[in-house]
Amino acid sequence: MSSEDVKILAIPGSLRNESYNKSLLRAAAELAPEWLSISVYEDLAEVPLFNEDVANRETPGGVVALRGALLRADGVLIATPEYNQAVPGVLKNMIDWLSIGEAAEGLEGRPVAVTGVTTGPWGTRLAQTMLRQMLTSSQSILLPQPNLYVRHAESLFDEAGNLTDAETRVRLAALVAALGDWVNLLRGSGCVHDPVHLSSVAS
Repeated sequence: MSSEDVKILAIPGSLRNESYNKSLLRAAAELAPEWLSISVYEDLAEVPLFNEDVANRETPGGVVALRGALLRADGVLIATPEYNQAVPGVLKNMIDWLSIGEAAEGLEGRPVAVTGVTTGPWGTRLAQTMLRQMLTSSQSILLPQPNLYVRHAESLFDEAGNLTDAETRVRLAALVAALGDWVNLLRGSGCVHDPVHLSSVAS
């Protein structure tokens, strides 16, 4: 299919400096087709714990920065680790903040793809399943296929964090291209960024 230029915001769900998931997203940026650009978000640690009292008074600077990055993007690629068979708290916290405020600054009506890498044998399958459920609740428009569950990370990356495994590189490139095509397909259908507010994180 013909493709328009697409900008993707890539969000790693780990705050660790040498995170495999961050490295996976950097590899995605390298493997992206020329019509698609990927920016890896480095400041998720600046988003505070969600507190509705705080949200009702003011928007924290870390949330303002995240929403601004989303405004400049056409789609989102999230790479999640798996902690205790679940999605990391920083990603749940991010989704809670992005579920309030202006729709254009959040995840509603936005094309999103999910992947993840772990040193374990299951490739973040449980975390990705949980994350997809949360993103569906936020009214994101999830890329249905392909799925990419990356396992045994220590054998796939070199000491500098470069993705060296050829098969994983091919599959990651296919995921990135599919997300770009998904963005353009939704653009053509008029579905992107036309959310209906049906949910709340109020407690």
